[in-house]
Amino acid sequence: MAGFDDAGIKPPQPHFLGHRERLKDRFANGGPDAMPDYELLEMVLFRAIRRGDTKPIAKALLARFGTFAEVMSAEPERLMEVKGVGEAVATELKIVHAAAMRLMKGQVINRPVLNTWNAILDYVRAAMAFNDIEAFRILFLDKKNQLIADEVQQEGTVDHTPVYPREVVKRALELGASATVLVHNHPSGDPTPSMADIDMTRKIVEAGQRLGVAVHDHVIVGRKGHFSFRANGLMS
Repeated sequence: MAGFDDAGIKPPQPHFLGHRERLKDRFANGGPDAMPDYELLEMVLFRAIRRGDTKPIAKALLARFGTFAEVMSAEPERLMEVKGVGEAVATELKIVHAAAMRLMKGQVINRPVLNTWNAILDYVRAAMAFNDIEAFRILFLDKKNQLIADEVQQEGTVDHTPVYPREVVKRALELGASATVLVHNHPSGDPTPSMADIDMTRKIVEAGQRLGVAVHDHVIVGRKGHFSFRANGLMS
């Protein structure tokens, strides 16, 4: 008989049999907020791991990186250091991350930045807050303060990124931008600006003023949150 051994006894079934269907039902009925991070991550892994239990890998990834967001933001090489994560799994995670970033960017592109500030903060945090090295990003705005370009200008080390004020302003002029929002990350997690950050911001503001390019804000993002120069009185 199908499903029974030679003695007519039905062998024990894998403990995860039907688990995928139960997760899908829970997602369909309660949405993502009804699921802990490891279960949502399990579902993301379904496409890359067609059979078998994805729970141990999901929990191992979270144990290694800390949060769902940090798993999705991790570089493929680091993801594959986790047991059970091969190229297919790493690629699937990066596809989902790229899709999420494209969606978030679509919510702010060609819209007045100052009217979608919370969406901007969500976007730059998702893009940069969990990176292992510092990077300096610029959001270029037109006369209506609409986002016309989003570029990573420089990448550095774990605690330093070289930034050249003249190059920032030059690129703004090339794009026909009237204003910018500066963004960089602190891999340490603490978004508090250093004296070097403050000095560099002042130099970019001054260079922009001479050529008619405003700097609306400088935002530092990290695992522990974000820091706005303007909101904290470091820019007038």
